[in-house]
Order: sequence, then C-alpha cells, then structure tokens
Amino acid sequence: MSLQMIWNNEQEELEISESLIGLLETILQKAAELEGVDEGEVDLTFVDNERIHELNREFRGIDRPTDVLSFAMNDTVEDELEIIYEVEEGEESEEIPNALGDIIISVTRAQEQALEYGHSLERELGFLFVHGFLHLLGYDHQDETSEAEMMSKQENVLSQVGLTR
Repeated sequence: MSLQMIWNNEQEELEISESLIGLLETILQKAAELEGVDEGEVDLTFVDNERIHELNREFRGIDRPTDVLSFAMNDTVEDELEIIYEVEEGEESEEIPNALGDIIISVTRAQEQALEYGHSLERELGFLFVHGFLHLLGYDHQDETSEAEMMSKQENVLSQVGLTR
C-alpha cells in the first residue's frame, strides 16, 4: 500500500495540468516520507474563492474566503462513533484505504498570493498543499513555536522538490 492522492477540480479559473498534479504528487510523497507516513489517501479539491468562502463559513464560522482548508479524517472527537468497514467474504481488509482527509485549495487565493509574494503559482499551490497535508497529520500553528515548526517542515519539503522562493 502506498500514499495516494485523489483530486477534483471544481473551479474554472485555472486549467489543472498533468504536470501540476505530478508536482503535487511528488510533494505529497516527499512530505509523507519526511513524516514517516507510508500509506493512506489524500483527497485534494481545487475551488474558487466563492466556494472556499462558503466552506469556511459553514465549517469554521469564519465569513471570508481563505487559501486552504483541511479536514482530517483521523481526528477523533469525544463520543464520535467509530466507522467500521464490513469486509465481504474473500476480500482483503487492506484494500480499504486509510483516508487521511481532504485538502481544499482556493485557486483564486493561490494566484493572488503568488503575485503578492513574488513567486510562482506552482510554489504557492505546493506550499498550500503541504500546509494542508501537515494539518491532516495533526500539526497546527496556534502559537509561534508550532507555527515555526510547520513553516520549517513546509520549506524543507518545497526545497527538496525544487520549489524555493
């Protein structure tokens, strides 16, 4: 079993090229390797500002667009029911992927931020993707120390795939 990325495009501002998807898959493999994650599934969705605004308001209570949202599947909440997958006779239970969660990126915000920071759109999308992936693994940036740790990990992954500032 390995780490897989499943992606969807729900926006029309940017054509999502095969080379971009290949780059994001490389980033995912590098980030996973550095974090000791060797299997699972990450769902990535590209949206526009309007859609990410709706999601941010609905799920976080923040009434504005953002650049990236992450929804971890392995977060456990008190009193949450555990999902038990039934395995058909003759099937292997290993065939059920370990869903790490969803990463939703606003292409609109990524384009704005790439211009603002003076680097490529590929770097910005890569940064947002690895940022979202680290959130799926439980990293957060509530204080300076944890933010510095996340930034360091993100820059390490991006530099290893050649996406420097």
